[in-house]
Amino acid sequence: MRIIIDADACPKGVKSICIELSKKYNLELIMVVDTAHELKGNFRIIQVEKGDDSVDLEIMKISEKDDIVITQDYGLATIILEKTHSVIHPNGFIYNKFNIDSLMFSRHMSAKIRASGGRTKGPKKRKANNDAEFKETLLNLLPNL
Repeated sequence: MRIIIDADACPKGVKSICIELSKKYNLELIMVVDTAHELKGNFRIIQVEKGDDSVDLEIMKISEKDDIVITQDYGLATIILEKTHSVIHPNGFIYNKFNIDSLMFSRHMSAKIRASGGRTKGPKKRKANNDAEFKETLLNLLPNL
């Protein structure tokens, strides 16, 4: 089992939790970023060329059945949902076949509104308890280790 992070926009707290738990449970940790970001640490870093969806494409390519993937990207989550063990949002919820359609529909509607000149709300500001919720979710996926 590995933890793979879409690290371009991943909150620092989530990265720190993944580093902590990957060490504790002896899991490989992979952070995927484009060349606009620089990471350092005792984990595997895959840096890809800057470009639309370049990080997503790399994660699609390297992810395997037993992996846990961390991403905010609904599109990426949709594609790898059936391929991996679990896909988690940094706020702590697990993407699944019951919530992904409504998330994608919401994203689509927001894009249509913006394309027609309208404005939509951005993501909610991250709250202090989001890291705790994320950690609890990730720990619940690691009970047998």
